[in-house]
Amino acid sequence: MPTKNYYAILGLRRDATAEEIKRAYRKLARELHPDVNPDAEAQQRFRDVSAAYEVLSDPAKREIVDLGGDPLAPRGGGSPGQPFTMGFQDIMDAFFGGGGAGGARVPRSRRRPGDDALIRLDFDLAEAAFGVSREFTVDTAVTCTQCMGAGTAPNTDPVSCQACGGRGEVQSVQRSFLGQVMTARPCTNCGGFGTVIPHPCSGCGGEGRVRSRRTVTVKVPAGVEDGMRIRLTGQGEVGAGGGPPGDLYVEVHERPHEFFTREAEDLHCELTLPMTAAALGTSTSLTTLDGEEQLDISAGVQAGTVITLRARGVPRLRSSTRGDLHVHINVATPTRLDAEQEALLRRLAILRDEERPEAAVRSNGLFSRLWGSR
Repeated sequence: MPTKNYYAILGLRRDATAEEIKRAYRKLARELHPDVNPDAEAQQRFRDVSAAYEVLSDPAKREIVDLGGDPLAPRGGGSPGQPFTMGFQDIMDAFFGGGGAGGARVPRSRRRPGDDALIRLDFDLAEAAFGVSREFTVDTAVTCTQCMGAGTAPNTDPVSCQACGGRGEVQSVQRSFLGQVMTARPCTNCGGFGTVIPHPCSGCGGEGRVRSRRTVTVKVPAGVEDGMRIRLTGQGEVGAGGGPPGDLYVEVHERPHEFFTREAEDLHCELTLPMTAAALGTSTSLTTLDGEEQLDISAGVQAGTVITLRARGVPRLRSSTRGDLHVHINVATPTRLDAEQEALLRRLAILRDEERPEAAVRSNGLFSRLWGSR
């Protein structure tokens, strides 16, 4: 049985598709990446998730898992008392003579692709609406400037591994139900690279990369929404051995606005009017994303009325059109009246025959039916 349940690590069923595997990995990587979550436990989970994705995204390695093996486990004779696990490639070698001179595995390259990185940046509503160019600093792995990714000290080079003769693998004979089986496994002395670095670079310790803070510029297009991600190709982590960098993803976080709330491309705001202004009508100044505008209020406007200002919302992403601004009208009823004000309102109530207004209540509920049957 495998030492790790790679499907469980990614929260997947054993019949998961390649797309489901990729989607599960991206979701977990965004949550656990060291740039986002520096917690030690999260970093260990990130390594486990990355290992699980490496295995399950590779059809050959996934087949080994499905057959009960573990392609990432150290493979050798094993210590006393531990069962010998034969990988899928070892079984194929045993039946078809692999591992010989004609079928020797190619040593692993020290140059490996880098990982993607993720950073979240805060933006104001206006910045998200109209776009902005922003500089920020990011801490990622970059190519070591002392060895330029080679991992070796100046004027030195990797040397062929004496344990495997530069092949990156060692052969051994195992007893199994098939009899004596010759298998080939990655060399533990050189890690399968076929070479060792006797004089590693003092700057990177042989990794070919170091961590460094650097300044990056991101151009945010007009109309982005909260949670969207902008991909900066080649701005992520540089790979080991000077390998190509991954990508850097900038996640947009839109700060709440003091007056406006946003729904996709539309904006909403509330405007509270005095009772007299609502009754008589008025004109008032309204602050929009485009500046101050005059808003005409018709006489007799009711609370709950929505006035729509066309094309005063947020520009649509990759489009020349804009959403609308919806102004929701509230009417404020005065609560503290002096004697003169109260007298005027009472006079108005008499003139409008509203001294004892009848409540216009309509209901088809249970209580109305019971009251009508009495």
